[in-house]
Amino acid sequence: MEEGNNIAKVYNPDEVESRLYGKWEERGYFKPEVNPEGKPFTIVMPPPNITGQLHIGHAFDGTLQDILIRWKRMQGYQALWLPGTDHASIATEVKVVEAMKKEGLTKREVGRDGFLERAWNWANAYRGRITSQFRKLGASCDWSRERFTMDEGCSEAVKEVFIKLYNKGLIYRGNRIINWCPDCKTALSDAEVEYEEQHGHLWYFRYPIKDSDESIVIATTRPETIPGDSAVAVHPEDERYQRLIGKKVLLPIMNREIPIIADEYVDREFGTGVVKITPAHDPNDFEVGLRHNLPEIKVMNEDATMNEKAGKYAGLTRSEARKQIVEDFKNLGLLQKIEDHVHNVGACYRCSTTVEPITSEQWFVKMEPLAKPAIEVVREGKTRFIPERFEKIYFNWMENIKDWCISRQLWWGHRIPAYYCQECGEIIVAKEEPKKCKCGSTTFKQEEDVLDTWFSSALWPFSTLGWPEDTQDLRKHYPNDVLVTGYDIIFFWVARMIFSGIEQMGETPFRDVYIHGIVRDAQGRKMSKSLGNGVDPLEIIKDFGADALRFTLVTGNSPGNDTRWHMEKVEANRNFANKIWNAARFVLMNIEEDILQKEEQAKKYWISADKWIISRCNTLVQEVTDNLEKYELGIAAAKLYDFIWNEYCDWYIELVKPRLYGEEKESKIAAQYTLVMVLKKTLKLLHPFMPFITEEIFTHLPGEEESIMISSWPKFEKECTYKEEEKEIEMVMSVIRSIRNARAEMNVVPSRKAKVIFIATNSAISQILKKSEIYFQKLASASEIIVKTEKKEIPENVVSAVVDQVEIFIPLEDLVDKEKEIERLQKEKENLEKELKRVNGKLSNEGFVSKAPFSVVEKEREKQKKYQEMMEKVLERLSFYQR
Repeated sequence: MEEGNNIAKVYNPDEVESRLYGKWEERGYFKPEVNPEGKPFTIVMPPPNITGQLHIGHAFDGTLQDILIRWKRMQGYQALWLPGTDHASIATEVKVVEAMKKEGLTKREVGRDGFLERAWNWANAYRGRITSQFRKLGASCDWSRERFTMDEGCSEAVKEVFIKLYNKGLIYRGNRIINWCPDCKTALSDAEVEYEEQHGHLWYFRYPIKDSDESIVIATTRPETIPGDSAVAVHPEDERYQRLIGKKVLLPIMNREIPIIADEYVDREFGTGVVKITPAHDPNDFEVGLRHNLPEIKVMNEDATMNEKAGKYAGLTRSEARKQIVEDFKNLGLLQKIEDHVHNVGACYRCSTTVEPITSEQWFVKMEPLAKPAIEVVREGKTRFIPERFEKIYFNWMENIKDWCISRQLWWGHRIPAYYCQECGEIIVAKEEPKKCKCGSTTFKQEEDVLDTWFSSALWPFSTLGWPEDTQDLRKHYPNDVLVTGYDIIFFWVARMIFSGIEQMGETPFRDVYIHGIVRDAQGRKMSKSLGNGVDPLEIIKDFGADALRFTLVTGNSPGNDTRWHMEKVEANRNFANKIWNAARFVLMNIEEDILQKEEQAKKYWISADKWIISRCNTLVQEVTDNLEKYELGIAAAKLYDFIWNEYCDWYIELVKPRLYGEEKESKIAAQYTLVMVLKKTLKLLHPFMPFITEEIFTHLPGEEESIMISSWPKFEKECTYKEEEKEIEMVMSVIRSIRNARAEMNVVPSRKAKVIFIATNSAISQILKKSEIYFQKLASASEIIVKTEKKEIPENVVSAVVDQVEIFIPLEDLVDKEKEIERLQKEKENLEKELKRVNGKLSNEGFVSKAPFSVVEKEREKQKKYQEMMEKVLERLSFYQR
């Protein structure tokens, strides 16, 4: 007990949170070494991008991880939550370029070194900002082990992996069709392209057949790529066109001859069954081109404007070229028709610009050999997804995976460790610039491109632990135990970590992948700047405290599902924190400091109410632990809320008050001990969810443990199960609720006492009711209780209720002054008659109903219904009193 019973009247999160976090960090509680004898338990943080500050999604993700790590730490594990940040290649470069634009500068003007200096300044500033924000959230990360995807160790790991994969023939450089973002001016992997349905057109063009009066009609959604056509294709079994296979057509606007080829790729049902083949601008056409040895004619520049190979369309944007080409076909009489068409269009995941598929010389990872073992570990259950349904998404992606384009035409990121001999063109892949080429030259130039951001983050589960060095951390904490992440990056990140871990470490990087959804607004919309519906977690923490934010994010949440943000929930959880605080203050003001040393004495004098709350708390320990094991964090939180608010605060504290204020010393000790013991256990169970308030209360409670953070997690104790006492107190509570409900219906003030008569079905129930008299007096305003086994001599005018095995009767005269109540009800009846007359008059007036706005008429109808219901109740009550 650190500070005695001198606990503040009001809980002040702002003051408490910064003080406690500083204490935890200073004492080294976040380090796994705090439990030197424990088994390791490891989570590596999905590294936030250094492009801004934490948003509500980060707070959600961080809260889930912190709950798991705090729980495992309390269970005695060497719990490591390893934090870090991601350099976010494209996203950060875009931000730095935007900042430079405001200064009137471009990348080319400042040069690569000057640009990288600015990027590093940006990275260092935002990394610091992000880590301070995670601290505000209460994240118990081991900050001494913090990593960055471009720190020295992670960069060493990137080079090591690149070289290993290259030497195994799994990384190659080649001319392939890739996704190109004309705005970011870089290649994108398939996972970085977001597809959405768009309403467009299908254009039907005639291509004249050489040495003939005939023409063949093709259908396309992309007229702007026609200058790059290398062939037209038909299905080999399509009888309509078999006679034309091998002939040539004239590409009208380019005056170039191209062949008619046969390929099974062609869909006979699409358009006319004839498609144009543009190998340099379509991934499927690229494959067809390889099969038929067709030329790749690239007709666009990096910014998606048309180049010199596009002939007279050179210099136009792709949309301008589309319009002009359609117009030219029309003027030539070769535009047959235009149809509306819905199709999927790919956009850059960063800037939303429509992606252009183009052929380009890039670096690729050969995926098939890497994907196979990564599929197997999930099939065999070595890595499992929670919820399991996400395995289907994973399998679908991995089984259909294409080679991964890993080169990016950017400056910020890991520069590809490949060097080109300036004499013979030899490519040497090495960690450092070679001294000499086999041709004798000593002049080399390093590859300008950097690696895809996800290349380095794919190594995160082991690069952060010191790989490629054989470190103690790596041996102890790899594989990690669980990865907590959103469903939106299964392809980007999860799949790549799994195949990278297997390839480099020989085993899967984590046992469990706990997938969560996203935080949506109250209307179910995705949060975005454009909608202006985002929530700043730091503002919420400032106004309500980190505990209220955390508890709001986790309650109602289930694995894999989105959650909705409601401000009312934050306010309710702030009230929950205050409820806990006030309950703790009550306990501290009513206990002796050495109460926990009187355990044996207390146990001798436990009564049913004590055993009930102890048994309920014991069940709570088991259920919350089970829920956490199954990643049912939202269910665990809901159970804690219900137990603390309803059973402990609203019932047990009220049931125990007469004993605390009474003269019976032994009973008082038993009550005090139970209050403290149950509060301590409950605070421990709640600590992972609401770390600050639980620690602050814990430090004021009696006991030897120095901090709740490193205290022992409660265990289920069979001997603390008291089923009979649970049934007994639950019956007493039901009786009290029924009496309260009856009094509320009669509008009886709590200060008015009333006699209560019980009819019990057996003597055991009679005994329970008799010994619980004090509870009925204090909690149900009973002046006295009479327990009978038969319905003899029950007064005529009574209010009655029935609960399991008990009938309840309250004499009416004890509850109300009959004459006064009749008088009051008569007045209420007269007022309602007036209101009904007025509203009925309005609604029977045809002029009002037909001319008044619909909403006004509806309002009157609602009033009519309400008054009629009120009148029925008043008449029913009058009838009751006038019997």
